[in-house]
Amino acid sequence: MFIKHATIERNAILLLVLALGAISVGGLVEIIPLFTIETTVEHVKGMRPYTPLEQEGRDIYIREGCYLCHSQMIRALKDEVERYGHYSLAAESMYDHPFQWGSRRIGPDLARVGGKYSSDWHYAHLKNPQALVPESLMPHYAFLADSALSYDNITDKLHTLRAVGVPYTDEQITNARLDLETQANALADPAALLARYPKAVSVPGNAKTVTELDALVAYLQVLGTEVDFAGTNEESLQQ
Repeated sequence: MFIKHATIERNAILLLVLALGAISVGGLVEIIPLFTIETTVEHVKGMRPYTPLEQEGRDIYIREGCYLCHSQMIRALKDEVERYGHYSLAAESMYDHPFQWGSRRIGPDLARVGGKYSSDWHYAHLKNPQALVPESLMPHYAFLADSALSYDNITDKLHTLRAVGVPYTDEQITNARLDLETQANALADPAALLARYPKAVSVPGNAKTVTELDALVAYLQVLGTEVDFAGTNEESLQQ
């Protein structure tokens, strides 16, 4: 065996050919399953695309590097399930581009943070984390409350997301700005918003200017809330 290895290592062309062959096989193993994604990712009841405000909040979440300390993947391990809730399903990230799964955690996993705290708590926590959690290492994001959200391109953004597979309807795209402004105003009537996006949480806002903090809180409040795991089994979650 060692003699054969020596022969390969001394022949540059043979080594190159075999290395390319190994890389090709490995690449095919990784790439081919992507073409059958519709059969490997099970759809579950309750999943919907993000509202325009939630989508903007998600972009801010990524921009500020929140994913570097907070994964959104609860593994099927007893201690994780007991602490965070039902383990993560692939379908919960089917509309994420890119998804936020990961293994690095400095803070808690956020896959099920939606509804765990009030919106007011999130506003206060993001502005001054240590005021609520003294041992927190999280930096302050109070500046987001003073940063007006730029959403002039929200309609184009939803069009682009639909092009890569997110099932936004024409109605949702047409009403993107209205839905975003409605969700950021607790005084607005959310009926039409909820008809298009069930379980959307209206955030307090200031009824004047939509801020980046409003968007981020809206995004956090939807995480893990779309699928109802209470009193269900795996089969009943499937559509």
